Amino acid sequence: MKKQPAASNVNWPNARRIISSRYPPVDLFEDIADPRDWEILAAAEARTNPRINESIGQLDLVPPERRVAGDGASYVMAPFVHVSPEWAGRFDDGIFGAYYAAKSFDTAVAETAYHKGQFFTATNEDHGWLAQMRELVGAIDNEFHDIRDGNEFEDCLDPDSYAASQELARALRAGGSNGVVFPSVRNAGGECVGAFWPNVVGLPVQGRHLAYHFDGNRIDLVKDESNGDVWRLV
Repeated sequence: MKKQPAASNVNWPNARRIISSRYPPVDLFEDIADPRDWEILAAAEARTNPRINESIGQLDLVPPERRVAGDGASYVMAPFVHVSPEWAGRFDDGIFGAYYAAKSFDTAVAETAYHKGQFFTATNEDHGWLAQMRELVGAIDNEFHDIRDGNEFEDCLDPDSYAASQELARALRAGGSNGVVFPSVRNAGGECVGAFWPNVVGLPVQGRHLAYHFDGNRIDLVKDESNGDVWRLV
């Protein structure tokens, strides 16, 4: 295993994350209840709502002291409690999750549009406005292991393979790391964070509603649903 990267403080007051709009917030995460009591509350709710556990996800993946609650908490908790090897990312392997955010809106769009395009291609979707998305805006001000400079961790930025990056993530996370700050693979000059725990990022607020258009091969258009503006991706 290669040596660990140095840590740097990342201070992005308006980090951007873009997610699917299809999942509503989970009341348990938005409530002011003590996160240490969530399992008890979920068990009680499950007596009358058998689908509650499906909405909440795997709470045991996040220690109580790492959980977050309040307005916007659902958006932060979701990638850590709904995990699967089928949804693994660059710095999460599907056994544990990660919260990804970009320094800029353009980078967040580039990253998510690429992956949506890959998904629609793999599932043989017809062209059209297929994805409804929402922008999240939240502060990130914490220390992350930094691979933005130097070539030693270049294999962690492979555009087609996550093997090296997931190996690094497992080692860093086991050592108590908050996560990784790295150059965007899909938007030259952009920067991203992959956070390993919910409590190392700020609670975001909802920004714009977006729609992604698939041309049969890739996401080629993005629409701001609030004002109708459309941008072409190149």
